[in-house]
Amino acid sequence: MPFTQVTPEECGMRETFAVPGHAPSYLPDGKRWKMIWNDEFDGDRLDGSKWNFRLNFWGYRSPAFTTEGVELDGNSHLKIHLVRHGDDFCSAHLQTGGLTFDNPRDETSKKFWPFGKKDPSKFLHRYGYYEIRCRLPKNDGWHAAFWLQAPGIGSHPDPSVCGVECDIMENYRQHKYGTLICGNGWGGYGAEGKWFGHFEYPFEESADGWHRYGVDWSPDGYVFYADGKRVGAQMAPECPVSQVEQFLLVSTECHGYHRVFSERGEAGDAVGCCGGSPVPELFRAELPDCFEADYVRVFDEIP
Repeated sequence: MPFTQVTPEECGMRETFAVPGHAPSYLPDGKRWKMIWNDEFDGDRLDGSKWNFRLNFWGYRSPAFTTEGVELDGNSHLKIHLVRHGDDFCSAHLQTGGLTFDNPRDETSKKFWPFGKKDPSKFLHRYGYYEIRCRLPKNDGWHAAFWLQAPGIGSHPDPSVCGVECDIMENYRQHKYGTLICGNGWGGYGAEGKWFGHFEYPFEESADGWHRYGVDWSPDGYVFYADGKRVGAQMAPECPVSQVEQFLLVSTECHGYHRVFSERGEAGDAVGCCGGSPVPELFRAELPDCFEADYVRVFDEIP
């Protein structure tokens, strides 16, 4: 069945002008909502009270992550650029919290705790509707994502206690296969990880390039939306539901340094976690290229 864009009213959603002077949100109908956190990307610089930069990847400083190439364009848009330095590429990975396992060991400390100091959590939340309005990168070889993560995912046998990775939108299959990905993973990233519940749906470009992606996370489960259309759901008890506060990520990642994205999940591993090399597609990328966000908003359901 072809994927066609519809109005919010046609798919059980409604428009609400949550922020005057900005584009409206598409919110699931049948519930009442109140906005409890947002960034409209006004001003001329990223709001450091809301966002951290992810610079480490599973205990190593990543060459693919950077603080470079992030701008607010003066029109209330965030732009995360693909940055090239000679034969290397990097891009920014923004988050409102941080994964504990990313922190490298503090070699100067005499403590036996295997992680260094954590970045301060700027925003952690449980349940609600999480939405981004964005324009996707034009080139292959790197991808953009909007997702939720828990600081200690996989650290407890019960995913509801330690969190669930909730991928609201990932576009790493867009250019080769014309599809986007959404869905959840839990149990960590080793032998106990569960990553079989993702949904893949056709990508259809809009007239102006802007798209809305969101998830309704409730005690009952997760319902995913793209441009006002429900594209998937993972509900209890088949899918564990996180009962802990999680942080938001608006991220990009250059392929090859950590892993190679083509098929579902990983298609290759890098040496030493971050010791890989950029994929050939990055050298063919036409710059400038960026992941652009108009807003990020979080809503709570009003009982």
